[in-house]
Amino acid sequence: MTMHRTVLDLHVGRAASDGAGVRMTRVFAGQGIERFDPFLMLDQFDTANADDYIGGFPAHPHRGFETVTYMLEGRLRHEDHLGNQGLLKPGGMQWMTAARGIIHSEMPEQQEGLMRGFQLWLNLPGKSKMSPASYRDYEPKELPRVVTAEGVEVVVLAGRFSDGVIEQTGAVQRPDTDPQLYDLILPSGSHISPRVPDGHRVLLYVYEGEVMLEGTQSTPVSANHLVRLSNEGTLTITSTENARVLLIAGAPLNEPIVQYGPFVMNTQAEIEQAIGDYQRGQFGG
Repeated sequence: MTMHRTVLDLHVGRAASDGAGVRMTRVFAGQGIERFDPFLMLDQFDTANADDYIGGFPAHPHRGFETVTYMLEGRLRHEDHLGNQGLLKPGGMQWMTAARGIIHSEMPEQQEGLMRGFQLWLNLPGKSKMSPASYRDYEPKELPRVVTAEGVEVVVLAGRFSDGVIEQTGAVQRPDTDPQLYDLILPSGSHISPRVPDGHRVLLYVYEGEVMLEGTQSTPVSANHLVRLSNEGTLTITSTENARVLLIAGAPLNEPIVQYGPFVMNTQAEIEQAIGDYQRGQFGG
């Protein structure tokens, strides 16, 4: 008998503001974050009102984790204290490993039009939190895409996608957390059964349309809802209308998480060191 992954809980994001007043939806973060291990935060920005994003994210620090920014519409300019510069374009992705420290800014390269995308925070294991920082922009053409027999388009941002017929390696591979990040574009009435390793935490964020999950008593999941699934079993997603879904999966680290704003470490002493290093100008590098 086939065992399906079951729904553990359903989340609706809350309105939030970050940076210099950028308005967004905070899908998850903060209290109870261990439930999403190895993921720390997911933000969605989706507005055509320039006043909601024009202030951008002026220079600010990070330590102890990775950020993944996936842009659907709009343009963001990245600059950091290590000398990196890049332009995140529609359909592109930015992968930044803050590790021992990076100070960066993300500023809109537009004064009007739609700004739409996501930022995901991915934890690093304790052994890697003080490794050198790094940064990479991915052009849209560098993100692998496949189309299944059902007509489902899959953008393979990270990991390795397989549905038993098609296999495609993603743009990024990471050790320890083994993230599997896919943007699934489902025509109405189509379905897809991505194979995700048992033991991986699996999150589905429906950001357009509506889907059903096999084995969950046919409970519909509509736009702007996040589903947290059990760590074992198969997964089949069926669209009841045209839908887009972010599949976010990774291997839990099962380590202590101590967070103070943009610093995520394993102990309070490490947080205090991060604050002191930043204040003394000894951050990253």
